[in-house]
Amino acid sequence: MKLFILSLLMVSNLLNGLFCKIKSNDHSIPPKIKTIIFKNYNQKSALPVITGNEILKLSFDDLSANENDYYFKISYHNSDWSESNLFKNEYLIGIDNIRISEFENSFNTLKRYTNYRLEIPNNSIQLKLSGNYMLHVYNSNDELEFSRKFLYLKPKIEVKGNVFRTRNLDFFLTHQNIKFELIQSKVGYIQNPSENLKIVIIQNDQWFNQITDLKPQFKENSILKYRYDISSSFEAGNEYLFFDTKDLRINGINTSFIDLEEIYQVYLYTDIPRKYSPYTFSQDLNGDFEVRTLLGTQKSDIEADYSWVYFTLAASIELPETEIYILGNFNNYEPTDSSLLIYNKSLEAYEAKILLKQGFYNYKYVAKTFSGWNLNLISGNFYQTENNYKILVYYRPPGEIYDQLIGFGELNSENILN
Repeated sequence: MKLFILSLLMVSNLLNGLFCKIKSNDHSIPPKIKTIIFKNYNQKSALPVITGNEILKLSFDDLSANENDYYFKISYHNSDWSESNLFKNEYLIGIDNIRISEFENSFNTLKRYTNYRLEIPNNSIQLKLSGNYMLHVYNSNDELEFSRKFLYLKPKIEVKGNVFRTRNLDFFLTHQNIKFELIQSKVGYIQNPSENLKIVIIQNDQWFNQITDLKPQFKENSILKYRYDISSSFEAGNEYLFFDTKDLRINGINTSFIDLEEIYQVYLYTDIPRKYSPYTFSQDLNGDFEVRTLLGTQKSDIEADYSWVYFTLAASIELPETEIYILGNFNNYEPTDSSLLIYNKSLEAYEAKILLKQGFYNYKYVAKTFSGWNLNLISGNFYQTENNYKILVYYRPPGEIYDQLIGFGELNSENILN
């Protein structure tokens, strides 16, 4: 009865949620390409950003296990991710379109694959300009396999801020507000900041619900202050759901049982919509995942196995004109056919199965309704939720044709202020 009431309440709230834009990848990643990891391994963040001499590391698997040839290219982009008009030699030192030469076949796994690894920058390529970049991986026929965004920071200003509860009583229990300031190294370094600065705030390393185009409200000597309320507020969401498959011999966290066929089959406990349940804290990775195995020598890149993971979301009725997807950093928060849940009337639940490498995973259920994407229709919004926020500051000086990334700030809502 409780689930029936929850389902009816969710139906009534389809018209009341805040919606955002989630773009399906314009390029469909081939099913054989799995477990794309691209990050700065000196940081815990899932956002691929580097500064100075830091290095980004790319890892991905090819399930065909044929040791295919792959090549990488790099493109430069404006602050809104539109492609820049710069020539390649204006933002890169060296050459790209180079074969990825570091790869290794899986060892002692039921599912065979080849793991590929690449570092950026490397001996063949260096980054010249700060800003937004995209890494593209092509096959030997020059066909695009996948792309990933990354950032190169050259800090020129300091970013400070805090996470607050919003002052708007309509959102006091459900939203988190970001207030911050930019401290210039010298007065007047930034010319005409209202026009030449671009601010982007992202939550938990996701791009689809970013806040942009905030203008400084106050200026005090070398400090630019941003004290918005609703304009710089996010839905707080809920803690991510998670499961653990590091050891496929036993049931890990939130796994109901494991079966062995040609490869392992992992069945998770049934999830229940949390929108109308009390908030409960649980330690998560803010949507990220970690590949790991407890077997072998624990060289997870090639020793972690693949398994089919079965997801179930309880719902006594099928939500009208609504699709529900499983999203997380493991699929780059991109809705695909494999992450779409199908309603099973006999079980009164939505179901899906996804092929995933061993490890610890965060995920959430996201609804696509007739009005757009609703991130938290299933999980609800609670101001207490622990979220990570990153503030990106871009500057285009007068006369320039590209956006420099000159500031980077990181905040957390764990100790949210009133």
